[in-house]
Amino acid sequence: MRQRMVRYVSSLVRWLSTMKYLNRWIVLVLDLSLSLLSAIVSYLLVLAFLQIQFNRGELYRFVCFALGAGLLIQLVFKLYRGIIRHASIQEASRLLAALFCKELILLIAILLYSGFSSQWLAIVLLDLLISFFLVISVRALLVSIYFTLVGGNLNGNRLLFIYGTDNHSIALINWFRSGALHPYVAVGLLSTDMSQSGLRIGGLPVFAISTPDSFRKLLTHVRLQTVMFPDYATVQHERNRFVEVCLQSNIELLVAPPVELLDNPEKAREHMREIKIEDLLGREQISINMDEISSVLKEEVILVTGAAGSIGSEICRLLASIRVKQLILFDNAETPMHDLRLEIQDRYPMQSFVPIIGDVRIKSRLEFVFTKYAPTVVFHAAAYKHVPLMEEYPCEAIRTNVDGTRKLADMSVLHSVKRFIMISTDKAVNPTNVMGASKRIAEMYVQSLSFKIDEARGKTQFITTRFGNVLGSNGSVVARFREQIRRGGPVTVTHPDIFRYFMTIPEASRLVLEAVTLGRGGEIFVFDMGEPVKIADMARRMIQLAGLIPDEQVKVVFAGLRPGEKLYEELLTDSEFTVPTRHPKIRIAKVRRYEWNEVSTAVDQLIRMAESEESEQVIRLMKKLVPEFISNHSPYEIYDPKN
Repeated sequence: MRQRMVRYVSSLVRWLSTMKYLNRWIVLVLDLSLSLLSAIVSYLLVLAFLQIQFNRGELYRFVCFALGAGLLIQLVFKLYRGIIRHASIQEASRLLAALFCKELILLIAILLYSGFSSQWLAIVLLDLLISFFLVISVRALLVSIYFTLVGGNLNGNRLLFIYGTDNHSIALINWFRSGALHPYVAVGLLSTDMSQSGLRIGGLPVFAISTPDSFRKLLTHVRLQTVMFPDYATVQHERNRFVEVCLQSNIELLVAPPVELLDNPEKAREHMREIKIEDLLGREQISINMDEISSVLKEEVILVTGAAGSIGSEICRLLASIRVKQLILFDNAETPMHDLRLEIQDRYPMQSFVPIIGDVRIKSRLEFVFTKYAPTVVFHAAAYKHVPLMEEYPCEAIRTNVDGTRKLADMSVLHSVKRFIMISTDKAVNPTNVMGASKRIAEMYVQSLSFKIDEARGKTQFITTRFGNVLGSNGSVVARFREQIRRGGPVTVTHPDIFRYFMTIPEASRLVLEAVTLGRGGEIFVFDMGEPVKIADMARRMIQLAGLIPDEQVKVVFAGLRPGEKLYEELLTDSEFTVPTRHPKIRIAKVRRYEWNEVSTAVDQLIRMAESEESEQVIRLMKKLVPEFISNHSPYEIYDPKN
């Protein structure tokens, strides 16, 4: 019998600990029962205190009035719909207001039935106090029982510490208690304030950690699987301290959603995310003035080439978010274009847009777009970007990166486009590969055309933006590393000392839009890329973020530099210098001026060679046009000038 009772109680505990919430009708019956108990106790206490003779019929009538008033208030305020374990100060205020209304209805009913007396006024006031005490106490007891059961049933859950003790962190405690974050269970808070050691906030203990060593020491005494940071700024601030310790200890790292979303647990979970390598760049997030950008672009018909690519699609999202007059999506990639179309339809239903499958190398297709839709602003993001492939196919690099740019730029002038924004790359600076050199030649053509238009008092402003590698873009090193880690390694890095500048897709896209407000025509804008990142360190950090140990569970191997690759990228050539703009992260590169007639003639010749598949002649002419183009780890080194 005893064993059967133990099994029954254990089953009940498991059932209660896994319940999502208490049934609303149970809550209704519970509250009405408390109302009944409060009415009886209030009546008996007042009669005993005033030494009035007990009247059973009078008690029955009072209890019926109390139940009726309680049921009416429940239906009006819908108190039974609340999830008890989500209770807050606001909920307590709402309960008090509902109980006050109940007692007011009860007092009016009594006055209408038997007239005013101090006895009934005392009973009603006491009923208000007792009802509020019982309702709050029972709710607190249920919350305590629930979290005691959950806290004692941690098998299969991930124990999580919240970093910080500010209001956001305290709000997170209540969010975790909602149960919406299963299997995560918050068991403590981390604070750098040593005076908070040993305190309890929101029922959770505070562990003070002033240094990475004190954090490591804590990890030897407590079971910790996950740390949640309140925001990205905190992650950046603690990047070289506690974040590094977490990575070394294979602790999962999360970033909390904004505090304003915590009232909606399910929506908040959608905005919670794991910390990625993008969050550990060691740079502040770049901010831009979207209101100013909106004022410049809102009434424009905007064409985005390469719209389905990483940068192009993000530019489209930003433009759709400010709801420009019309958005023309242009790309030759069918499936990514289809996906982007569905996304914009879902996320920006009010935005007018047209997806167009086409190739910037086909003049007739460009003529169709410009004639039918009359774009007033062009963002040119279409390009071939992979260095090793373009080393193998230099003629294709010229057809797309140079001829495609030339045709699009010429068409923009012909149709009086207001602004033409070309997206370039840091690989165009002192290029060591075909891809970088082709983008530099495209820059030269666009800039020389801008000077020609300016002299002829033309309408089109040509603006070039130049930045480094984009984290998370299609085919990027981050995507490759992530897939290699998923397969168990090895992670291949070309060289132990290779460095690259990195920027996130949103940062790069926002700065491209910001450049639109700064440009007057002919500029090459250079973005502040922060400090260069060592690729080998990035690979190891990504392995740690995956909860694995670098060089033990996942190997990092070095495959050697690829054709055309160099150890360091640059944003400016040796002969260039920059001048500031009003945006602290954007500068203007002062470069040599090229005459359009000279550049156009050379580009015509280069394109004819590319169309005839004369790869050797293409390389020779590219090196003549861009004297700083010195091949590296490439068969084209034989065409470099001999020292």
